[in-house]
Amino acid sequence: MLWPFFDLRISSGEVLLRGVTDADLVVLAGVLPSDLEMDPGNERFGALEPEADRMRQLAAEVWKHRGTWSPNSWCLDLAVEVDGRVVGVQALEGERFPELRTVDSFSWLASDVRGRGLAHLMRAGVLALAFEHLGAEVAVSSARTDNVASLAVSYRQGYTDNGLSRTVTPTGPFELQHVRLSREAWRATGRGAEVTGVDACRPWFGAGTPLS
Repeated sequence: MLWPFFDLRISSGEVLLRGVTDADLVVLAGVLPSDLEMDPGNERFGALEPEADRMRQLAAEVWKHRGTWSPNSWCLDLAVEVDGRVVGVQALEGERFPELRTVDSFSWLASDVRGRGLAHLMRAGVLALAFEHLGAEVAVSSARTDNVASLAVSYRQGYTDNGLSRTVTPTGPFELQHVRLSREAWRATGRGAEVTGVDACRPWFGAGTPLS
């Protein structure tokens, strides 16, 4: 398998997470929420209509993550499937993962499926992958201080505040709240998810080892 993540499956309640395929990109572009802020570092194509350019950026980011994958720097894009419908993306990232054993995450959902607790299940799924199957020791995340919904997902998983930083985007400067979760704190929650197809993926993550 050239890209083993196509066979990775994470079942977390009613949510199924699996590696994003090119066919999924068409569906994801159709449900891309208008309030999703794209990476401020992305190049904008001025000749395209703004919405068309956002769709282009979505596909370009997924292809970039595949093409630049390294055990020392990776970003796994997972399609979020609910009731057989693809409704968003949950990503898991690692920088110098073999040494730091630290993961980050980000996600988005279609507007019409928000408010159902899906974001909680999505995060629970990737945390189970990271802590139980890849040997992660710490998970971090961040959100704008006014993004109450995103921070609520983190706090519900057991993350604690880990400082503030200030950054600039095309819409202006804002503050980020950073949060942190240790493997010990995650284990204390008793949460988990069913993960299959991970064995073929482990070397791609930097020889991660299962939780003992």
